Amino acid sequence: MRTFNVRRARFIALCLLPGVVFVALFTYYPVLRGAVMAFQRYNLFDLTSTPFTGLENFRAVLGEERFWTALRNTGTWVVVSLFFQFFLGFGLALLLRRHFRGRGLYQAWVFFPWAMSGFLIGLLWRWMFNGQFGVINDLLLKTGIIDQRIGFLASPGWAMTSVIVANVWYGVTFFAIMIMAALQSVPKELYEAADVDGASRLRQFWHVTLPHIRTTLALIVLLRIIWILNFPDLIYSMTGGGPAGSTDIITTFLIQQVIGGDYGRAGAVGLLVLGLLLSFSVFYLNATRFEKSR
Repeated sequence: MRTFNVRRARFIALCLLPGVVFVALFTYYPVLRGAVMAFQRYNLFDLTSTPFTGLENFRAVLGEERFWTALRNTGTWVVVSLFFQFFLGFGLALLLRRHFRGRGLYQAWVFFPWAMSGFLIGLLWRWMFNGQFGVINDLLLKTGIIDQRIGFLASPGWAMTSVIVANVWYGVTFFAIMIMAALQSVPKELYEAADVDGASRLRQFWHVTLPHIRTTLALIVLLRIIWILNFPDLIYSMTGGGPAGSTDIITTFLIQQVIGGDYGRAGAVGLLVLGLLLSFSVFYLNATRFEKSR
């Protein structure tokens, strides 16, 4: 029996080994290497000389106004996008949960954007918001809402709104999918008992539906916050962080440091972002421990 258990353990370890090696090489090693680079002066053209600089890269980053502008933009980008994605996605999930003719076709149509890459979506919306021949300008002109074309992506006042609209369109699908799955887990017997007790639809939603799915909702929101913050694809393909840094977020700022060849500063920014995300995740998970608080 003991020999069988040893063989079984070896077989399991052998099956896990490729996955462990892959994660170590392509996840943990880059993170650790980036953390080391944050404390070095890293010259791409002279890899033999990478002197230790202590906190110099962090001081340089924190002393740069563009970093704080990107941080403020990141807050706007995450909060506004998340707000509309969550409530529109929740409403869409409630609608698609109902049984109606062609429901499967509508679900497939609604979920399609989530299968597209962020970069491709950015190019699509860049064309739609184009100031010269974009569809959105044409619609607004034909309906009489505006009397002249608007350079949505060329105006600092409109650029952030435009990329947020594109991000909301993309992220609503994720919330709809996940919330629909969570709603399916609520036992039907509870709704039947609530009907017998004469509870209204609103009371059923508040006292039956939400208590059963709020832990799932908390995790979904946390995941989406992390993904939105680490989602430079859409912004980079729509505006590149411009105009005048008005759509620069922390991850596009990091990419610009890499393109500029300043790997030390890029590592410092990456480490700051990682620390911010870890701190927020710990705080958020502690604040949303619903079961333990009851």
